[in-house]
Amino acid sequence: MSRLKYQSLWRWICVRILTLAIGTVVVIAFCMWLRFAIENLWVLHHMPAAMRQEFALLRDNPELNVTRFHQIVDAGWGARYSEPSIASADWMMVGILVVVMIPFIVAFGLKAARPLSAQFSRLANAAGAVAKGDFKTSVEPVKNAPAELVRFTEDFNVMTQQLSRYERELRASHVAMAHELRSPLTAAMGRLQGMLDGVFPPEPKQLGMVMRQLLHLSRLIDELHLLSLADAGQLNLSKNELDLTELVRERVAWLKPQSAASGVTINLSGSDPLLYDGDASRLGQVFTIIMENALRYAAEGKRLDIDLRQDAQGVEIQFRDYGRGVDASFLPVMFERFTREEGSRARDSGGSGLGLSIARAICEAHGGSIQASRTQEPGINIIVCLPYGPRAE
Repeated sequence: MSRLKYQSLWRWICVRILTLAIGTVVVIAFCMWLRFAIENLWVLHHMPAAMRQEFALLRDNPELNVTRFHQIVDAGWGARYSEPSIASADWMMVGILVVVMIPFIVAFGLKAARPLSAQFSRLANAAGAVAKGDFKTSVEPVKNAPAELVRFTEDFNVMTQQLSRYERELRASHVAMAHELRSPLTAAMGRLQGMLDGVFPPEPKQLGMVMRQLLHLSRLIDELHLLSLADAGQLNLSKNELDLTELVRERVAWLKPQSAASGVTINLSGSDPLLYDGDASRLGQVFTIIMENALRYAAEGKRLDIDLRQDAQGVEIQFRDYGRGVDASFLPVMFERFTREEGSRARDSGGSGLGLSIARAICEAHGGSIQASRTQEPGINIIVCLPYGPRAE
């Protein structure tokens, strides 16, 4: 949309009202002057030359002969020319001008108010469409509309775009959620049905396979419940003073068998304590999610560097892997639910597509953020920022 210069609503109204009022007065005054000017020229033109010269002298100095001055005026303009009556020609002329000007005032007033009315009409129609569920509706600004109304129109369009995006994400999330929940449930039901039909023997191995699918289903439900609490602002945190360096070191030790199996070396820089007021369990979950993703999808890099930094605002934890990285188009949606760059590989490796969404929800519950960026070399950077709260300060 081109950025035109619009007037504020107050100035918009004042300019139009004052222009209409002043213009009306000027037109009436001009018509009255024109009427007197034409009448004077007409009378003077038909007046004898001697009388015209005498009148010119008396008009400048009427006190020389007041009686003769009024005789000439009465002869030229009529005896009732200066009559102070409401029925005089002057007042009749004013009345005629007012009657003639009223239609023009109404027409110009309606034309001047048209941009305001048109913009409100467009917004009202668009709001009705949104109320019926059409979130793709947008409103074009009307030329010469007030600046506040144009800004309201732009905000309305941004709102409908966000609603449309939320609707698409909600539908995609519902489809993905149904698929993710159906997969382990279908596998468990199929295995149980096979045992009931005698296809598979009801032995511990078969029951263990069913149990793994049910555990996967339970984990998905727990993750979705956590995200629902975070969306509702009801994710409760048990905050205590903790050492983030020690917490990361503990998570690294926990994932050591997995990193050894993947052939990935995890390097933790810094050993100084970094005290922070947060939920150790939830933050440990964030670190585990990030490191597990690196071990699962960036194992070819054979290296994961973790750097902890502290400043006056808070703590920053950077996770740098050296895998193949991700496409630039994937970065904006990397932390959305059920988002995978390669869905088949994620499912085969046990990923649900919710891990990074959970990490973002926990970081935001602490008042922080999590971001991902590509590097010049292969791999990606994931940075967790945790600002200090009142207790930590």
